[in-house]
Amino acid sequence: MTLDATVAKARSTPSGYLETFRSRTMSGGLYVLAAGATDRQSPHGEDEVYLVLRGKGRFAHRSRSVTVAEGDVLEVPAGEEHRFHTIEEELVLFVCFSPPEGSARAEHGAASPT
Repeated sequence: MTLDATVAKARSTPSGYLETFRSRTMSGGLYVLAAGATDRQSPHGEDEVYLVLRGKGRFAHRSRSVTVAEGDVLEVPAGEEHRFHTIEEELVLFVCFSPPEGSARAEHGAASPT
């Protein structure tokens, strides 16, 4: 499946997130936020890495906010508040969770990831 086709599928989900792979130790997929959208995610029970594939906006984490654009990599330890905001151009993000998304939540009662 092409990136554009995967982005279209992610756009059609209620959360904008589409899981594209899952293994015993990690999972990942695409997270798409439209320009002007509100990122409503809660802290995850898993460590997380984002790779910005397209778009431009800002990312809030650990009491600071930074501009993000294509090629930026963001790391978020499990349980930490974070969110995208002031989205100027649709953000297309590759997201990787370790352990797989939802597995730590099931074990430890962490908040819903998306």
